This record gives sequence, C-alpha cells and structure tokens, in this order.
Amino acid sequence: MNNPSSYRYLIESVTKSGARFRPSDWIDRLASWDATFDQHRLVFSERLHPAMLDGQKVLVIEPSLQAENAPMFESVLHFVERNNLKMHIQYSDGRMEEYTGAPPGTAPADTPSA
Repeated sequence: MNNPSSYRYLIESVTKSGARFRPSDWIDRLASWDATFDQHRLVFSERLHPAMLDGQKVLVIEPSLQAENAPMFESVLHFVERNNLKMHIQYSDGRMEEYTGAPPGTAPADTPSA
C-alpha cells in the first residue's frame, strides 16, 4: 500500500465516454480558484494547478487542498462528477489508478450481487 501523502489527483480534459471537454480553458479557470496575483500575473498554487502529462494538459489537485480548504476541494470534485470527467490518482512512483471515490491506496468496497 502506498503512503497516503505520496499521491495527487489528476483530472483529464476528457469525459468518461471519451469526448473532449469544452471550453478548452476550463483547467486554468478552475486552477485560478486557488491562485494569487503577483506583479500583475496570475500565480497558480501548489495545491491546485495545471500540469502536462503525456503531452496533455491536466488539472492537478494536491492532497493539501483537501486538508487546508475542504470546501474548495469538494467544489472541484463536484465539477468533475457533474461533467463526468476522467480522474486519476497518481502515486509518487508514477503509477496511476482511476479515482473511484475510495481513499488512495485502498481497493473500493465490493458491491454485493443481488
């Protein structure tokens, strides 16, 4: 099992059905929720920021956002769910798994069959 502090969330600009999500600047818009201005420039935070992964822009959520600003973290998750976006957990070793809502490093509970 991975150390819970050695992961981050990655949100793709693609829906679970494979469609490209629009508008194309949504990542910057959401990242600006936790950004500041310095010398007339927008500075993204370490907790919520854009990044590149395999040539694609993604939104990164560091676990510190959940600990330090839970309402903002929940708002971002609500946006992801409402728009059916692909979300992953990336561990410090680079391994990724689909985000299922379960705490990182644990398997989702089995659903009993009827």
